[in-house]
Amino acid sequence: MKRQKDRELDFEIDKLTNSIENSLTGEVFETEVTRLWHKDSKQIKKQDWGFDWHKELKDTASEIYKLTTLNNPMVIHGLICFTDKHDHVFMPLIEGARFNKGKHKLYRGVAGNLVAFGCKVSFEKGYDGVVSFIAKSQLVEHYHKTLGAKQFGGGNRMFIDTKEAYTLIKQYFKNFNYDKP
Repeated sequence: MKRQKDRELDFEIDKLTNSIENSLTGEVFETEVTRLWHKDSKQIKKQDWGFDWHKELKDTASEIYKLTTLNNPMVIHGLICFTDKHDHVFMPLIEGARFNKGKHKLYRGVAGNLVAFGCKVSFEKGYDGVVSFIAKSQLVEHYHKTLGAKQFGGGNRMFIDTKEAYTLIKQYFKNFNYDKP
């Protein structure tokens, strides 16, 4: 089997909100993160994304989830891909829709919401919230400051540990409970 090259993530945490927030009005919208199945692929319009999410859906080792608002579940604001490493969750890909990127993005909090969801999945799998990812070198410090992520082995491999994961989850998922050991 051909080994896929590790991707360096370049999502930016613009703001840790408690959902997603309209950049112009400040209005907050409740969100929902649900599994994206191959049958749902029509919801992914190629022009809205930088990555080929249709190809990602074919990878049976990964799970893909979509971030939508409760009042408009047909508009996908962001996507995240997970791989279960049996002791933590690896996040090889996170992306906000094009309309949620750059200086003129429509909504803030998309990337933070997706990372918090990854941490939540890790807790639910019994991995104490630990997630890992590979960051672009120039964003290592950004992820450290905004997410509490730590470098693993001195390079651009990063992880979010239990304490920081729990803090992120409580930001976005108020009803989440974790009995700390």
